[in-house]
Amino acid sequence: MSDESDRSEDRYRALFNTLDDGFCIIEFIEDAEGTLTDYIHIEANDGYERQTGIRNIVGMAVRDLAPAEADGWIELYGNVLRTGEPIRFERQFALVERYIEVSAARLEPASLRQVSVLFRDITARRRAEEALRVSEALARENVQRVQLALAAGAIIGTWIWEIPGNRFTVDKPFAEAFGLDPSLGRDGLSLEQVIVNVHPDDKPGLVIAVEDALARGGAYAHQYRVKRADGNYYWIEANGRVELGPDGKALSFPGVLMDVQERRAVEAERDRAAAALRALNETLEQRVAERTAELMRAEEQLRQSQKMEAVGQLTGGLAHDFNNLLAGISGALERIAARVDQGRVNELDKFIIAAQGAVRRAAALTHRLLAFSRQQTLAPKAVNANRLVGGMLELIQRTVGPGIQVEMVGMSGLWATMVDPSQLENSLLNLCINARDAMPGGGRITIETGNRWIDREGARQQDMQEGQYVSLCVSDNGTGMTPDVIEKAFDPFFTTKPIGQGTGLGLSMIYGFAKQSGGHVKIYSEVGEGTMVCLYLPRHRGEAAEEEIRDELATTQPARQGETVLVVDDEPSLRLMVMDLLSDLGYAAIEAADGAAGLRVLQSDARIDLVVTDVGLPGGMNGRQMIDLARVGRPKLKTLFITGFAENALLNNGQLEPGMSVLTKPFAMDVLAARIRELIAG
Repeated sequence: MSDESDRSEDRYRALFNTLDDGFCIIEFIEDAEGTLTDYIHIEANDGYERQTGIRNIVGMAVRDLAPAEADGWIELYGNVLRTGEPIRFERQFALVERYIEVSAARLEPASLRQVSVLFRDITARRRAEEALRVSEALARENVQRVQLALAAGAIIGTWIWEIPGNRFTVDKPFAEAFGLDPSLGRDGLSLEQVIVNVHPDDKPGLVIAVEDALARGGAYAHQYRVKRADGNYYWIEANGRVELGPDGKALSFPGVLMDVQERRAVEAERDRAAAALRALNETLEQRVAERTAELMRAEEQLRQSQKMEAVGQLTGGLAHDFNNLLAGISGALERIAARVDQGRVNELDKFIIAAQGAVRRAAALTHRLLAFSRQQTLAPKAVNANRLVGGMLELIQRTVGPGIQVEMVGMSGLWATMVDPSQLENSLLNLCINARDAMPGGGRITIETGNRWIDREGARQQDMQEGQYVSLCVSDNGTGMTPDVIEKAFDPFFTTKPIGQGTGLGLSMIYGFAKQSGGHVKIYSEVGEGTMVCLYLPRHRGEAAEEEIRDELATTQPARQGETVLVVDDEPSLRLMVMDLLSDLGYAAIEAADGAAGLRVLQSDARIDLVVTDVGLPGGMNGRQMIDLARVGRPKLKTLFITGFAENALLNNGQLEPGMSVLTKPFAMDVLAARIRELIAG
């Protein structure tokens, strides 16, 4: 009996696994409240894997197999278990991306909580049905389009080409469009007969387009010209579709003809218009370029005119001021000579004082000119603007008078800036004097410092480099400035003050100083409201130096035994004065008129304790080059550079090596004597 049972089981198992359809038995799991929460596949045939691609399904719970779909499957099969009614349905099995057709029934008794599931993969059938629906919809749409086109007269003929037999059947409008006998179109034509009237230039392209459509199948569209019965060529467009057989070979090629003669004429006219427009644009660009060049030439001429006007104004102002100063100096010297001839030497002091005063005013004028031209000699150092302004407040208040209230608003944590402190003091004092003059009835001057970050756009608008700056602003509540006055405010000798009350070099000097220091100056003003002038000076990443007090007018000490000074300058009168001073002080003095002569002395064995040299020397070797060459043999050579303008590039922008110093011309002889003693002693 047992053997027979085993054989029956084997037959059942063999039949079970030979089923092509998938089959499984699932058993539900309940919670304490009797709710179906999951089911397990307790048996499955080989067809399960064939139909789903899922292996080893037996023992797997649906919530482990497909967590996202589990609730839906539990609800579906759970209803079969509860009601005992079998179901049949089609559903997408998202886990394996297949469509399946399912039949499910409860296994009795119901207490087993088991459901049998028989299913098959119908993905191919569903896709075929979907493709058929799409094809039918497309066909209906194409029929509607053809009907609409025929009704509107857009289609002028149709054809069907049975490709295996090379037989064209065409309707009457097609035959007329191709200049053919309509009766032949009904009987059937070959491709060669159909295209006999195609324009010779278009025929090769047509043949290639047809061969391509036959090879790939699908849609076809091509435009070409055909000759009609009137002997003229007309543009048509052929639209069709090549149907392929199972073997990939073309079977049929139906299509329609459309008259595009008018459209091609419009396109040709459009192309001609576009070409004309392009030509117009090209000539327009040429005309614009010519006009732009003309405007640029006119602008350059205007700039040159303005430059010459500024130069004329500059030279005229210089001539006027220096004539006054020279007249004072010349007159004083003549009176001194007359008094000496008369033996009245006790009356020389007033003329000497007058000449010295004129020299000081000339020096101040040249200083302002050099500041404007950004060629003054600067001695930059790290400066704390708050400390500098604080030290000048008393002087500023005395200068502007009791009718003006002076306030300082210093920023806490102000950055240091690398500038010449004396020039910054001079600029600040000039700005305060200008502010005072703008408030004849009294008012308030505010001096404000701050840290500023100038971004790329702000730097572009203000013609400066982007980065971090220290700002020093002087504002007043005076009369203000009009835009045209602001535009000219930095021009040399421009002034709004009455004749004789201003040189017109104050703001131009400040502008030149700011630019030479790597910064900028900006005027903000409204008429009747007041003016604010801001200096922007580059931030120095370091601590500000403590102020050094140098007494240039200290009592001059005589030379020590044997101390020798070499004087190199191309101006004979200056060499004469310096040599005379050195002689009075007891120094041994050697003079040279150019760099080459000075270098010969320095390369000799002569004792040289100090070199006093101009920077700008003739003969191709400047003073700095001479000293650099001399220091090869005399590495500790002490040098005092004297210069009338800023050869800052020659002096490494004020960054001098140890043992070097700079003195700006013109200078007082006692200041020169003190500086010589200081350098030699140091």
